[in-house]
Amino acid sequence: MRDPLGRVAPGLPHGVRVVLDWIITIGGAILIVLALKAWVVNPYRIPSSSMETTLHCARPAPGCEARFSDRVLANRFIYRFRNPKRGEIIVFKTPPEAKARCGAGGTFVKRLIGLPGDTVSERDGVVSINGRQLQEPYIEAVRRDHESPREWHVPKGDYFFMGDNRSESCDSRVWGPVPRKNLIGEVFFVYWPPNRIGFR
Repeated sequence: MRDPLGRVAPGLPHGVRVVLDWIITIGGAILIVLALKAWVVNPYRIPSSSMETTLHCARPAPGCEARFSDRVLANRFIYRFRNPKRGEIIVFKTPPEAKARCGAGGTFVKRLIGLPGDTVSERDGVVSINGRQLQEPYIEAVRRDHESPREWHVPKGDYFFMGDNRSESCDSRVWGPVPRKNLIGEVFFVYWPPNRIGFR
């Protein structure tokens, strides 16, 4: 339909209708972007080395391997239709204990390791779920954590996260599991820098 404002308000001068049309168009576009960010996809930056080398952070921060931090998109609605799956990289809000134990809190990006009801154990850098070794091709041998053997039980409704750079990741092993309500979405795409663009 051409000049819809002219049909609604025919008494307005043409110049005023053009300005109002632009304002409505731009305002509508902004609302669409905000709605997409709130309910569909949202961008995030990787600020630390906890997910190296799967997701890069920028030098000169400790442990970072890239010139630019990876910037990723997270699917914010997928967990309304299905449960999270082990091995997915997920954006979530940390429990309060994270800030106290790691010096940082807020929004983290980690890999989902333990599902509700699981028993997660780590021995000499190898992770097991309910007594069975977890196959983790995304972990480099030099990035495994060789602390003393440890074990955690994941309560019902909670999830257990670890970074891929195990020796440099402050995660659920330190501050505990994450409630389902804290999960924001699954990371599915790297959109920056250009040489890293692709689905994850």
